[in-house]
Amino acid sequence: MKKERKQRLAFERVKHNLSQLERQASVSRVRSLWHSESSIRNQLRQLNNLPLADFPDGQKVYDQYAMLLDDVSRRVLEQYNRKTGTDYSFDAVIAGNRAEYLQSGILSVLRSNHIPKMVREEFRRLLPRYPQDEYPEARRQTRMFYLHLGDTNTGKTYQALLRLRQSRSGIYLAPLRILALENYERLNAEGVPCSLLTGEEEVRVPGAQHLCCTVEKANLSRKYDVAVIDEVQLLADSQRGDAWTRAILGLPCPEIHLCGALLAKEHLITMIHDCGDEYEFKAYTRLVPLQMEYAPVRLSSVGLGDALVAFSKGSVLSLSRYLSQLGIRSSVIYGDLPPEVRRGQYDAFIRGKNPVLVATDAIGMGVNLPIRRLIFTELEKFDGESRRPLTSQEIKQIAGRAGRIGIYEVGYVACLDERISLVEEKLNAEDEPIEQAVVGPSEAILQIGLLPLREKLALWSAEPEALPYYRKKDMSMELFLLDLLEPYHLPEQIQWRLMRVPFSPGNPVLLSQFSDYAHACFASDAQQLDKPVPEGHACQQLETYYQQVNLYYSFSKALDLPIDEQWVLDTRERVSARIRSALEKLRWPGSPDALRRKKR
Repeated sequence: MKKERKQRLAFERVKHNLSQLERQASVSRVRSLWHSESSIRNQLRQLNNLPLADFPDGQKVYDQYAMLLDDVSRRVLEQYNRKTGTDYSFDAVIAGNRAEYLQSGILSVLRSNHIPKMVREEFRRLLPRYPQDEYPEARRQTRMFYLHLGDTNTGKTYQALLRLRQSRSGIYLAPLRILALENYERLNAEGVPCSLLTGEEEVRVPGAQHLCCTVEKANLSRKYDVAVIDEVQLLADSQRGDAWTRAILGLPCPEIHLCGALLAKEHLITMIHDCGDEYEFKAYTRLVPLQMEYAPVRLSSVGLGDALVAFSKGSVLSLSRYLSQLGIRSSVIYGDLPPEVRRGQYDAFIRGKNPVLVATDAIGMGVNLPIRRLIFTELEKFDGESRRPLTSQEIKQIAGRAGRIGIYEVGYVACLDERISLVEEKLNAEDEPIEQAVVGPSEAILQIGLLPLREKLALWSAEPEALPYYRKKDMSMELFLLDLLEPYHLPEQIQWRLMRVPFSPGNPVLLSQFSDYAHACFASDAQQLDKPVPEGHACQQLETYYQQVNLYYSFSKALDLPIDEQWVLDTRERVSARIRSALEKLRWPGSPDALRRKKR
């Protein structure tokens, strides 16, 4: 009885409040309607928790509240439409969403259900269902693909570039700026005028019909007779793979050469068939055999042509310092090194000035070097999320750098510890084939209104791909940058350009510089950007400063702001020289025994 009496009293209170809320709603100004709507929904929630059938007028009171909520919500939506210049219909918004509307309100349903539904419909209308259909110009022709796939250090790219040199016009798409730069210089030296385009520089050579560029800079509206796309297996990379997918599907070139690892073969053939194109396949195998050295390597025994591979900048510099203490000079290679410095380190190793090379796995992609023996100092790496064992493909990519025709007719592979059998096992293992290529958002998404760009991209990311052998790009970094730009209420075209500026937001100095540039341009109306100033002269500070100079260039380029290009060139050259000097002076504490224990 007590429970029933309690429920009766609760019902009477809600019933009594009805007339008061009706009066408030009838006289409320627009800004007060939000409060009225919330109060009405609160009363409805209380009614939902009561046994309305036990009260003679229970359903009647509930229906009156529902009608009052509809009336107030219509007025709230009308005010929203006036404010935003939209024309949303109340009945369309709540259709199929009545329960959530009663629970959360009209604007919550509008934003979380109705608008996303409309955006998805726009996705279906404006964005092609299948990735290959995004590129109608390429679909209007039958392209011929030549697949140069196989082991590392087997001449795949060399053979493709021979054909590029013979063509009247051609484009080479590189995974790294240093490779674009290397082939740009090589083509010009061989009498083939060639321009250069990367995220950090643009060099236009008069009369050039050839271009070397990083894969992200490929212009799909330009036709070339021949295209070469390097390291095509990277189409499966979560952060950058969409650039390779876009180039393979969209380049309007009659002849395209794809160079990379064999594990990409079946996926590439599927993509080519989907495009209605044709292909020829050539497998590349090593002419220089690999031979295991089963005894652990002592650091004191390394010599001419040896390359030690570690998986962090700190480990590389530590190893180099240890070797220096043993009287052994070494070149060092890691991801943060500017291309100019990296080339100097390569040259010193090639000439024998530095008989040993110490590098991260950056050595696995790009320049072919005269390496006699490849020594793994560890078999795990941190991949940005966790520390994990090297895959068979990673071990093959790195170990494959050992040996060089005409210099070292056998390539040796070794370890600092006793785990060479694990390396041998993975070298002999069959690689898992690539199952999915990565696709990025189409610029056509800018034609869709209804939501801010950030929300559209987040919604796009959550939509499944129609074909199971594609997956969406990881957009977390782009969404992070759009959050940072949100206070400036920028046109979406500007947001699109800025979220694609090449830099590492994980570096706090660079992220702060990006933020400062955004504030200068969009809060202070700056007409050009301030040039960065180095924070110090230590090696790491100089490397960061080099990247700051690149960001100055790239951000200016994205907004068509004036750039002091001569300053950029001079500063890069000056900073690179200082980094080279700083590398020579670096001193790292420790001992070979301590290093050996660490690697185990």
